[in-house]
Amino acid sequence: MNFTILLTKDAVQDLEDIDEHISEHDSPQSADYVLSKIEEVMLNLADLPDRGAYPKELSALGIREYREVFFNPYRIIYRVLGDNVYVYVIADGRRDMYTLLTRRLLGT
Repeated sequence: MNFTILLTKDAVQDLEDIDEHISEHDSPQSADYVLSKIEEVMLNLADLPDRGAYPKELSALGIREYREVFFNPYRIIYRVLGDNVYVYVIADGRRDMYTLLTRRLLGT
């Protein structure tokens, strides 16, 4: 079964921010490379969306409806609903992920 990958507005903004940051601090070519690798990781979810681990920050709160995959240091947080994989967060895992995830996914 092939799942459809859908990005939320926040995830699209995350990609734009990553592109801008890498382009500014490294090079546009490096940004293109990172974005293509992140896209590759996301597209692989179409075949096996349940392969991702539960984010530890959410799992500690008893929340197991979201999963994550990596293109280090980037974490891609998503949820499977029906035939769709919704990507909610694409962020550098060195950030304060607990605050980011609880604010964006739990609205706290």
